[in-house]
This record gives sequence, structure tokens and C-alpha cells, in this order.
Amino acid sequence: MPRFKIALQYDGAKFFGWQFQPSKRTVQNELEKVITRFSNENKITVHGSGRTDTGVHALNQVAHFDLATELDTCTLTKAMNSYLPEDIFITSLEVVPGEFHARYSASKRIYLYQCYTGDNLLFRNQCWMTGPVDFNKLESVAEVLIGEHDFLSFCKFRSDVKNTICKIFESVWVKQDNMLNYNITGNRFLHHMIRYLTGTMIEISKGRYSLEDFVSLLKNPKKNVQIFKAPSQGLILKKIKYEKI
Repeated sequence: MPRFKIALQYDGAKFFGWQFQPSKRTVQNELEKVITRFSNENKITVHGSGRTDTGVHALNQVAHFDLATELDTCTLTKAMNSYLPEDIFITSLEVVPGEFHARYSASKRIYLYQCYTGDNLLFRNQCWMTGPVDFNKLESVAEVLIGEHDFLSFCKFRSDVKNTICKIFESVWVKQDNMLNYNITGNRFLHHMIRYLTGTMIEISKGRYSLEDFVSLLKNPKKNVQIFKAPSQGLILKKIKYEKI
């Protein structure tokens, strides 16, 4: 049976995250309902590159599924998009080798977190309205994250997750007028990890938390630390990178 790789965008504002939940509107559930239309109503499971939380957006989420169909990829893409709700859109679809896995084959994950320091109602759905910050402090703390670290202090603790080490390739803040964009690239991310990192960095930039304490949590990992978590609406899954398929 052919394996299909899809790239998609979604506005996470009205979703309870990616993963299927009974009686909840999720991205995975909406995709599976639509794709099942093309399988004679046989249940199709869609595997994502990762799970985004409630309210988190995606510019380029990747997923895969297996489907027996005679439709070419162009026709299938158009057909699925015609059934999907307006806050999900498939941008590409291709046939890939059977060993490809959207999650386990990924080599890098790129996220963007948007903050806005001014007042603009149009950005409330896609930014954290932080008010004034010290940009120099943000730059300094972001540099500390480059490399391989144990991020146990900066994630939602789960007893079933034994490995909390992640490798960060890029961690940088970019300022354009009142918009502050935090770009972070890693081999993997833990539950709520980016939101905890962003929230704590913003607190440091406002003088309400110290860089020294931040570094201490990074060097001396602890579970269930009471730190700061940024809201979900500013987080965007920007891109998933794979080695050559």
C-alpha cells in the first residue's frame, strides 16, 4: 500500500492540539475523517511529526498515512482540501518509501515564537502581547541554549519520558519594530519546552528572573520546577527537516 507524506498548515486557535481526543476538535481527527472518505470508509491513521498543543499553529507540519488509491497526488491533494475545514490546508503531498516515518525520520524541528511589545488587536491570535522588554537580555539568554542540554527543568514532567536531553542548533531572537521573533531549531522538543523557555526568557528580560537562575536550572535539571510558561497562541511550528528520503 502506498505511503503518502503531506505538509500542511493550520490555525490552532480552534483546535485542542494535534493529537486525537474523544469529543474534542483536533487536527489529527479532522485529517483522518477526510482521508477516510477515500478509503471506502476504512479507518486511516495519520502520523504526525510531533504533537502541537491546544492553540499552537503550524506553517509546515508534516504527517504520513498509508492509502490505496488510484488518484494521482495532485488530484488527491485538491480533493482532500475541498473537504477540510478552512483552518487546515494541505500544501503538498507525495508518495514516499514505506520506511519513511513523519516523526522518527525527522532530523530537525524548527519553531517560531512571536511576541509583540506594542498594542495591536490583530496580533492577539498569533502573538504574546508582552509589553516592553530588554532585547539585549533576550539575546544573551538565547545564546546559552545552543548545544546539547538536559531540559528536564523546562518541560512538563512525564514519568514515561526517560530521555530529556535535546540538541539545540539555533536559538536567536530577531527584532523588527514591535515584533519579537524567537527562532529555535532542535533535534527534538519536550512537552511545553519551548513555551517554558520563552516564558522564562521574557521574565528575565523584564528583570523578574535572573540569568544565573536560568543557567542553574539548565546545568542542574530538576522536575516540576515552578517557572514561567508563555501562552500557546504565539507558538508556530515552522518547518520539519529530513535527511534525503
